[in-house]
Amino acid sequence: MADLTLYGIPTCDTCKKAQKALAAAGHAVTFRDVRMAPLSPAEIDELVTEFGTAIINRQSTTWRSLSDFLRESEADAQLAAQPTLMKRPVIRGPDGLTLGWTPEIAAGYGA
Repeated sequence: MADLTLYGIPTCDTCKKAQKALAAAGHAVTFRDVRMAPLSPAEIDELVTEFGTAIINRQSTTWRSLSDFLRESEADAQLAAQPTLMKRPVIRGPDGLTLGWTPEIAAGYGA
């Protein structure tokens, strides 16, 4: 199976669920904690280019605590300031990036 990188935070239940399912499906999964190893500007740009504003989790408590200035800023500035605003998980696989952990995404990885 493919080597995958899962971007998220260790306390995220969806990230834990995805990581467990991917490992059970035979994937070698590298977990990247975006708090401990923040995304580089190039990585942020790639995610915003791929997913647009969908990369920002506007349902999170982090979003609700943002200043008006940050709420009005671009997605790349928001992710640079608060990495946990990223919707999770983002999975990097051989076919590109996926966002979230839906049944369709899980099936695409054989999980």
